[in-house]
Amino acid sequence: MKSSSSVPRLVVAAPSSGSGKTTVATGLMAAFTARGLAVSPHKVGPDYIDPGYHALATGRVGRNLDAYLCGPELVGPLFAHGARGCDLAVVEGVMGLYDGAAGEGELASTAQVAKLLRAPVVLVVDASSQSRSVAALVHGFVSWDPEVRVGGVILNKVGSDRHEALLREALESVGVPVFGVLRRVAQVDTPSRHLGLVPVAERRWAAVEAVDAMAALVGAGCDLEGLLALARSAGGLSCAGWDAAEAVGVSPPPPLPVPDLGG
Repeated sequence: MKSSSSVPRLVVAAPSSGSGKTTVATGLMAAFTARGLAVSPHKVGPDYIDPGYHALATGRVGRNLDAYLCGPELVGPLFAHGARGCDLAVVEGVMGLYDGAAGEGELASTAQVAKLLRAPVVLVVDASSQSRSVAALVHGFVSWDPEVRVGGVILNKVGSDRHEALLREALESVGVPVFGVLRRVAQVDTPSRHLGLVPVAERRWAAVEAVDAMAALVGAGCDLEGLLALARSAGGLSCAGWDAAEAVGVSPPPPLPVPDLGG
């Protein structure tokens, strides 16, 4: 077991929503858990649905890291609190890597959380409609903010061996490792509805089957050992874990006044 300040960790991000972050993040959580690791699951932002699937994948509570609601100063302590005693932490990002609160710069973005956690980023790229252009896309995300360390990519929705070869050849010029290639397959992600993704509680056994499918897809298509080595390269955190008792105060509440009933 690792201390919360040194637990290996990865942030799973993407250029945009719909690239496959949830499939990859949840699949990685489940695949590493199946290997006997204690995996701490986290989600950037206030989302309450993805953490339910994360909990199914890991057997641990899915926790949010929301710099907008709690402030950037609490992201590290809340992470350390949730990851205490774990072998690995996987953090699923929100929207595109650099998308945050509107008009607030990087606030609440996946990039900001990755920097606060000193965690390497794995970029999930939907490669379904591109080949050589993937290099320009990845290069842009790698170079946009030098403080964000994009440690590798996972290529999603790859059509064929030839398509994969073209993508890998293009990415060699960027110098960013490819940690996984996922083929175009039938939908294994959490399904959508008019108000968003369907919560775990409403899906019951279908949710378990979805997580199992994600684990199988990601486990077969990704270099788990390479990703674990990348996670172990995360920088140490100097902050202490958030403490609930300290946050709410340990002193008992004052006694209620005794009413004077006369007599």
